[in-house]
Amino acid sequence: MRSISFRLFLVFALTTMSALNMTDAANAADPENTLYLELEHGRVVIEMRPDLAPKHVARIKELVRQKFYDGLTFHRVIKGFMAQGGDPKGNGTGGSGQNIPAEFSDEPHVRGTLSMARSSNPDSADSQFFIVFAKASYLDGQYTVWGKVSEGMKYVSMIKRGDDRDNGTVTDPDKIISMRVAADVD
Repeated sequence: MRSISFRLFLVFALTTMSALNMTDAANAADPENTLYLELEHGRVVIEMRPDLAPKHVARIKELVRQKFYDGLTFHRVIKGFMAQGGDPKGNGTGGSGQNIPAEFSDEPHVRGTLSMARSSNPDSADSQFFIVFAKASYLDGQYTVWGKVSEGMKYVSMIKRGDDRDNGTVTDPDKIISMRVAADVD
């Protein structure tokens, strides 16, 4: 009887480990275009879309590989709308110093979409991005979509919200622990 229980345990353990490995492989089906965003509550897997925004994806990867985003905050978070981060000043006025020409597409802004923040100038996107909490079709065709959360949206939903009376400005905001290209992770 003990032998059968042990065998069942081994089968369960091996099946579980295999499933976990397949999940990791699926999350990084294209490791060069997959990001791991580490937040306080867990890992968010982002599938980048070079087919939609090749210049933006290339620049994001460049910044990620420089560890530019590590430690930056989600300075503007609006309940039911989005979480915005990627500003080294932490107040919505900073960037990396390199604007990227707009790459607008027909890709819809739905839960988990990543898009570039910008000023009124369509070609002013730099390093700031936002993750949409819910469908926001009024953004479609006006902001560059460059990725989508494929896993871990529950952790994005846990990002501390800002003050509705102050356009979502967050006091003591949550930080990006790290952001890595999956191809660079052992």
